[in-house]
Amino acid sequence: MISAEMTHTALSLAADIEKIQKIEIVPTLLDVICHSTGMGFAAIARVTADKWIACSVRDDIQFGLQPGDELEIKTTICDEIQKSHCMVVIDHVAEDEYFVNHHTPRMYGFQSYISFPIILKTGEFFGTLCAIDPRPALLNNEKTIGMFRLFADLISFHLQSLDLMEQSKLAVKDLNRQLSNSMDENRQYHFISNHNLQEPLRKIRLFSDMLVTSSENNNLEKTKEFALKVNSGAQKFSMMIKDLSDFSELNQPSAFIHVDLNKVVADVCTQLNLDRTAGGEIIVEPLPAVHAIPVQMEQLFYHLIHNAVQFTKPAQRPKIRIYTVESDDQLQRNGSTSGLTEIRIEDEGIGIEKSQLEKIFDIFSRLSYGHPVQGAGIGLAYCRKILRNHHGEIKAISEVGKGTTISLLMPKA
Repeated sequence: MISAEMTHTALSLAADIEKIQKIEIVPTLLDVICHSTGMGFAAIARVTADKWIACSVRDDIQFGLQPGDELEIKTTICDEIQKSHCMVVIDHVAEDEYFVNHHTPRMYGFQSYISFPIILKTGEFFGTLCAIDPRPALLNNEKTIGMFRLFADLISFHLQSLDLMEQSKLAVKDLNRQLSNSMDENRQYHFISNHNLQEPLRKIRLFSDMLVTSSENNNLEKTKEFALKVNSGAQKFSMMIKDLSDFSELNQPSAFIHVDLNKVVADVCTQLNLDRTAGGEIIVEPLPAVHAIPVQMEQLFYHLIHNAVQFTKPAQRPKIRIYTVESDDQLQRNGSTSGLTEIRIEDEGIGIEKSQLEKIFDIFSRLSYGHPVQGAGIGLAYCRKILRNHHGEIKAISEVGKGTTISLLMPKA
């Protein structure tokens, strides 16, 4: 079984160093340690199973370490402390039965040493508060040990406070994101109720009145014609309600798992029979795995690839490329940090006017594309909703007559 200490990334270690440097009292603590013990070097170190990294340093003996510098973990006594979680105190190495022949004092040339484990409030080992000096010092006493214990606990408290503050900021940021998304969807629902849904209802009322009139006049042909139009309007209204219901169901909680996008795209291409699309070409470069809801990933790529095929230039064959772009962006969620991946779906279709690019993600958006297309105008709205569910983003870049590129930003697995 791999130890939790082995899972620390360079990014998380750098964040831990930054946290220590954000604690304003740390320089004062190190000054007090040096003055009260007479020792010339004091430090806070981030220690894992394979790393010893200086976070903050007070160095009056030219030991040569700066914040961010590393020591080989196996050359330090902190290596033993991170395993035992116990303090080590040495007044005089030359007179200590255990440490007189220890490789660490011999390598670094110190005679006095004290190190206390810093244990986070979660119970996780963070690192050590330590001090060394080439001269002997009186350290193994209640006053010095009590001071180090207090300071180590104080550092742990401040680290917990910083974590809580960061979690609060992330929670506020996430709530703001949810509020913004909710306001945007409410705007769309308001527009739909006042416009999109009113149109089929208006036609139903209109043709119903005509149906009544033709029936009273015993005009059988007109009665049939208006009855069919009433039925058509009712079907359209019913489909719009169903689309809205399906859209709202995307809010239902679902399990996030490891999803291989290569398989998702392959399955979608099979559903759309792209291999038989009049000699069309789809180039799918290797795609990453993501932490996602599988069925929503399938819906996402179905709509995007279907759109790319649907809006091909007249008399031309569809040409689509799906590929990954490296992203340095990071996502913090639920107390952890994950990398983001950017995936692009690129076509050479009819393109979209720049003024219309944001509208295409609204529910029931029906833009003028220059040639008749089928669909209710909800596919890209689904896509944006799915990306929002995954703390991601969707954007479109397009030029009329040259094609469209859809960019997806989402967390890696």
